[in-house]
Amino acid sequence: MSTTVSPPARTRRALPPLMSLTDAAAARLGALYASGQQGKLLRISVGTKGCSGLSYQMNWVDGPGPGDETVSDKGLTVLVDRKASLFLIGTVMDYESTTLTSGFTFTNPNEKGRCGCGESFHV
Repeated sequence: MSTTVSPPARTRRALPPLMSLTDAAAARLGALYASGQQGKLLRISVGTKGCSGLSYQMNWVDGPGPGDETVSDKGLTVLVDRKASLFLIGTVMDYESTTLTSGFTFTNPNEKGRCGCGESFHV
């Protein structure tokens, strides 16, 4: 008589959220949604550009497309191109304003490096 021992069931580790927003990013995005971009959604994707090969791209769209992931954080919705999802898992979107510039920035744990001008990154 033989007995078969089954290996223990593997538990899947929870993935970090696809993206999250800082309070500053949520405040700025909420202001944009309430003003000139009312009725639109921000769509984030990754394209090829610059010295390091990849860059963040943001566009206003009327609604989610068939290849978009929906991210909800702090009461706001952001769309992420499904093709960019693997590059963006765990990314934090922030809004920074300095004397000379202001804009959205990304802290991406998947980045391995950036070009000198900060325009592009690689994973």
